[in-house]
Amino acid sequence: MFGLFKKKNEKEILQKKYEKLMSEWHKLSSINRTESDKKYEEAQQVLTKIESLEN
Repeated sequence: MFGLFKKKNEKEILQKKYEKLMSEWHKLSSINRTESDKKYEEAQQVLTKIESLEN
């Protein structure tokens, strides 16, 4: 309850975005291969940002 108003840091925001993109990528992978590849590329870019924040 006390964490209700806690502000998320940049890493948490990027992690959530990464999870969303990977979910969309998985759904699109059986429907539209080119769109799924675009989502995967976006997710990889977000992942590199997360890794750079960790270092």
